[in-house]
Amino acid sequence: MNQRVTIVYCTQCRWLLRAGWMAQELLSTFDSELDELTLKPGTGGIFEVYANDQCVWSRKDAGRFPEITELKQVVRDVIAPERDLGHIDRKKKLNL
Repeated sequence: MNQRVTIVYCTQCRWLLRAGWMAQELLSTFDSELDELTLKPGTGGIFEVYANDQCVWSRKDAGRFPEITELKQVVRDVIAPERDLGHIDRKKKLNL
């Protein structure tokens, strides 16, 4: 299966740098799992992240941008659910 992530960001809000940084973080974390990562310009305040066509984060629904650790976890849950994210997962378990 072709593993892919798409980040849709608002050009009017100038969120390209944020989207690019998050893309870089995802590419470095999932370098052996991801086949494709796309930045897709949009308008109207949109900031959404899709993993294999499944929306895993919506700024509108969440009311905020994701923390990078949150984003890595929700992307991982779709593209590589068996993958351990090391300190990110351990921190989450400690906070439960």
